[in-house]
Amino acid sequence: MKGQIALENTQFSVKEKIADYLLLGKIRLSFSVVFSAIAGYLLGAETIVWLEVLLLSIGGILVVTASNGFNQILEKDRDGYMDRTKNRPLPSMRMTVLNAFSFSAISMVLGLAMLYLINPLSAFFGGLSIFIYVLVYTPLKAYSSLAVFVGAIPGAIPFMLGWVAATNQFGIESGALFALQFLWQFPHFWAIAWLVYNDYAKAGYYLLPTRKKDNLSAILAILYTVWMIVVSVLPYFGLTGNLTLSLASTILIVLIGLYMLWKAIAMYKGQTEKDAKKLMMASIMYLTLVQVVFVIDKMIA
Repeated sequence: MKGQIALENTQFSVKEKIADYLLLGKIRLSFSVVFSAIAGYLLGAETIVWLEVLLLSIGGILVVTASNGFNQILEKDRDGYMDRTKNRPLPSMRMTVLNAFSFSAISMVLGLAMLYLINPLSAFFGGLSIFIYVLVYTPLKAYSSLAVFVGAIPGAIPFMLGWVAATNQFGIESGALFALQFLWQFPHFWAIAWLVYNDYAKAGYYLLPTRKKDNLSAILAILYTVWMIVVSVLPYFGLTGNLTLSLASTILIVLIGLYMLWKAIAMYKGQTEKDAKKLMMASIMYLTLVQVVFVIDKMIA
């Protein structure tokens, strides 16, 4: 009986540890990032090489996992102040910094190696995203709302990275994909910053453009949404090289963008946490649907 209890406790402990490492790497976020990368790959590939898709998927997950792990190491003290993060493995002391660092470092090396097997340029952009996110964005968060601008750079790399993985080139096409997701980052993240404003404040984070919930912050969310919609339709006008869109897909993408714009305007009018949450959810829906439309449009062209 005692042996059975000990075995059950060990199994439970192993499950808890696995859960903590998944939490450290924000595995659900990793999958959403990989979705963008695969969409970019499908847009750029003339012929789909499934080994490359596999390497891109696993390598992408590991790179994002590493970024999130290093981020949580640097922010462990501030995370302890916020309700949404105080139960993470490091601030709750369920995991040591050494274990978190080792896990993140191994994830980084393996992830970049997999991207390198696709092509060196993919590994370069993967490494660049880790560098900016961990060593520039993370420390800047506590001092300036400009951190959102910096953080939007690694946040926008996955869509572009997929195209680079497929073509081994960085050009106007991958630049357009980067620009679309870069501009999307602002209303998306500002909606989050508005929603959890009080929790962020406990840790000294003020990431809205004016550092507070006001008209200008909401107006800027609207403006960036408009610019995002404009960039999303550039492929229809032949301004993005081999990245093209049909008229039907362009209209659909505009309609999806207008829905997100409607939610951004609603946040400006209401300026409540409920309005911010609706914009956040609309932004998630927007990016997913737009990437799907781009891919389907290419496949049926």
